[in-house]
Amino acid sequence: MNNKLKQLDEQAVQYIAVGAAVLGTGGGGDPHIGKLMALEAIRKYGPVRVLSPEELADDDLVVPLSMIGAPTVMNEKIPSVQQMAMPLDLIEKELGRKVTAIMPIEVGGGNSLVPVLAAAERGIPILDADAMGRAFPESQMVTFYLDGIDCSPITMADERGNGVLMHAIDGIWEERMARAITIQMGGSASICDYPVSGAQAKQSAIPHTLSLAYDIGKTLFESKDLKQNPIEALLEQLHGYALFQGKAVDIRRRTEGGFTKGEAVFEGTDACRDRMMRLFFQNEFLLATEEGKSLAVTPDLISLLDQDTGMPITTENLKYGARVVAVGFPCDPKWRTPKGLDTVGPQYFGYDVPYVPIEELAGGKGEKL
Repeated sequence: MNNKLKQLDEQAVQYIAVGAAVLGTGGGGDPHIGKLMALEAIRKYGPVRVLSPEELADDDLVVPLSMIGAPTVMNEKIPSVQQMAMPLDLIEKELGRKVTAIMPIEVGGGNSLVPVLAAAERGIPILDADAMGRAFPESQMVTFYLDGIDCSPITMADERGNGVLMHAIDGIWEERMARAITIQMGGSASICDYPVSGAQAKQSAIPHTLSLAYDIGKTLFESKDLKQNPIEALLEQLHGYALFQGKAVDIRRRTEGGFTKGEAVFEGTDACRDRMMRLFFQNEFLLATEEGKSLAVTPDLISLLDQDTGMPITTENLKYGARVVAVGFPCDPKWRTPKGLDTVGPQYFGYDVPYVPIEELAGGKGEKL
């Protein structure tokens, strides 16, 4: 990885939007929407300082800020600065102190850049870390939950000015209640949860993931000038695997229970001719199979990249006929623990397949592009 990020300017936002869409495994909200929101905030208020976890004092207050709901809905009603600020105001009032730094709860998709709105408007830094190392669809699917950290207080807001403050006994109950509220708020809401101390952030958060997203975006943007194959350059950078190459021939997508759920079918092309891949998703791509056998399984990362440009494709933007390369990357080791797999493994999502690390499924190498 290159030097760590020190500030978010317009160039950094462009890179992070693309890199976070790769890490977002199809979810986390549309990175284009997140990018537009962050760019507008930076143009209005100036660049945002980026804080490394090592720079936190143990008693600092770090608050994740994100959007919850179906990504397809967020495309229709883009959040305002006021909607992003309200959950922070509520949490500061409840805790009786000011927030030291804001952080993304996930580095995936638009949620990687959502905190930039509030950070820019308030002039406070954003933490170079997240609690997933990718994107996941539910509130308890964070490293803070794995470490037994309290998710409360939880604050939410919608675009109408409604605000909610609640306390949940754990992340699973938070998910149940917050998802129900999100549906009443029109399928998309802003949320702060898992307010943590600097010490807890240093212990539990996955560090330097904004820097990683920046580096991924930089690789994809610069590969053309360097006359590199963008996908091969990305796989080398992330120790990833090419799983399949083909075109989308069937997409079934529905908004259900506050999620974008469905599956997509791909016919193989070139080296993958005469083959077929199925990709299952719940906001994020969670399982890729061929003839009933797993190619990659959650919590490892599965991303779809445009065959020609290497640019990532999200679940809500996947179109019939799209020519893609499906790639996979190892997840953070925290997710491969027993509690991690109980929380985000295939059985949790209802897939009757065992978790096998992508390194084993790929046999040490991916398809040749």
